[in-house]
Amino acid sequence: MNTLQTNDWLILNSIIYEIYTTADFNQMRRKFLEQMKMLVDFDSADFYLASYGEEYHLKAPVTYHCDEDLSEVYDSIDYSRGIMYSGKSIVYRETDIISDDMRVKTEYYQKVYKPNNWHYSLQMIMAKEKKFLGVVTMYRNIGKNDFSHDEVFLVDTLKDHMAYRLWQQKQSRMQFGEKLTVSAATEKFGLTKQEHNILHLLMEGKDNSFICDYLSISINTLKKHILNIYRKLGIRNRVQLFKKIREKE
Repeated sequence: MNTLQTNDWLILNSIIYEIYTTADFNQMRRKFLEQMKMLVDFDSADFYLASYGEEYHLKAPVTYHCDEDLSEVYDSIDYSRGIMYSGKSIVYRETDIISDDMRVKTEYYQKVYKPNNWHYSLQMIMAKEKKFLGVVTMYRNIGKNDFSHDEVFLVDTLKDHMAYRLWQQKQSRMQFGEKLTVSAATEKFGLTKQEHNILHLLMEGKDNSFICDYLSISINTLKKHILNIYRKLGIRNRVQLFKKIREKE
């Protein structure tokens, strides 16, 4: 039976707290990968979400020390996609499903692992109500040992928490459509810090005079910022703004 050290418990509790309390969804995912580094040794990691259509695909990667979007490669040649899209939450090492001698000969290893100097990986698949929600993969560089059973156990303690957060996000998207949070819009459309502040105040329902006083800017400057926000978001007025951006993070 696996036992956790005091430090492991503290890190796990911190990660679980951030999973549920970090309002910005992508920021939560980035924090998760960063905090996981304190719990499990890995060199690179990625976190993909499920894209729903006629069949599952991967989308919206958040990465740690790897910038390449591998979603198309995952979907086309990854031999573990049957496990990934099974609708079950599971944590496993790649070597648990295929021997090391066999996997180094696969197209997937040659096209993904070898160019990135990776050898071993540990995957956490999240699902709820038989629906695949997302996958986290942690990689170790060539020359390092495989992930241990204890590390698998540690990651396994987090899969249901992350699955629930991903499920909440999915339900929220269904409720609010494709509306973006202010933070997500800032990141997606490249808003400046001042434009972010103005957008946040607009979504709180503040009028122009309040925003000008609060930010110590003139009305003409505010109007220029608002026009820039509209231009970047591809909209023309505040009605369209409230249809595109959520009022709450």
